[in-house]
Amino acid sequence: MKAYSDKIQQLRQALTQADAVLIGAGSGLSAAAGFTYSGERFEKHFSDFQKKYGITDIYSGGFYPFPTQEEFWAWWSRHIYVNRYMPIPNDTYQKLLSLVKGKDYFVLTTNVDHCFQRAGFEKERLFYTQGDYGLLQCREPCHAKTYDNEAIVKKMREAEVDMRIPTELIPKCPVCGREMTLNLRCDDTFVQDEGWYAADRRFEAFAEKALKKKTLYLELGVGYNTPGIIKVPFWHWTAQNKNAVYACVNQGEATAPAEIADRSLCLNNDINTVLEDLLS
Repeated sequence: MKAYSDKIQQLRQALTQADAVLIGAGSGLSAAAGFTYSGERFEKHFSDFQKKYGITDIYSGGFYPFPTQEEFWAWWSRHIYVNRYMPIPNDTYQKLLSLVKGKDYFVLTTNVDHCFQRAGFEKERLFYTQGDYGLLQCREPCHAKTYDNEAIVKKMREAEVDMRIPTELIPKCPVCGREMTLNLRCDDTFVQDEGWYAADRRFEAFAEKALKKKTLYLELGVGYNTPGIIKVPFWHWTAQNKNAVYACVNQGEATAPAEIADRSLCLNNDINTVLEDLLS
């Protein structure tokens, strides 16, 4: 195993020499940025829900079977506000931007907190495959369109009393009048709107060109919940492109297949530490 300092030097060199950088980002990157879903942060913002419903963390709260839509949206308006509209806790994403700014980069992410765009990454270089906390869609859905939710979420937050929102604030589909829900990929009702397809086309074009370039596939905080979206494609593309380098940063879970081991850098380290050391 290479020493950590050697890997940092090699990764810094790969970033410098790369003609293209394809970033694959999972939940571990946002966790490094301070978006933890349990412990102190959960207790600070959701202790009342914990006491009343027995919810133990933000993630599991998203699946709680609230008996009414007033309670459902009281939870979700707070969930969205805390993870989408409150300031990003630390500068992890800004550090990453500093490393790729000025380079030909693209971001493929399963995260739904919109941190990349909020941190200054170019919108045209981002593909949020799994949705966005900041968007609503028809629950059915009756049409393939999404709607910005910032204004209604903030109204819900202001009007919430005892973990319930007023009935009149429950969002309704402007087309069919049915209830709306979040634009998150959790079943086959997920809406892929015009913006989603446009981002997909830009990503596919970038990925195709990257196969012919000296490319760094930089995977950050990607686990094994949905390996077919980022991890496995990155392995395949690295294998196809002899000028490619695959880098995986994920504390305790950084691995690469034997077939690309000679062109892989696996750092089982904290993402913030790695980014700081790359910049120093």
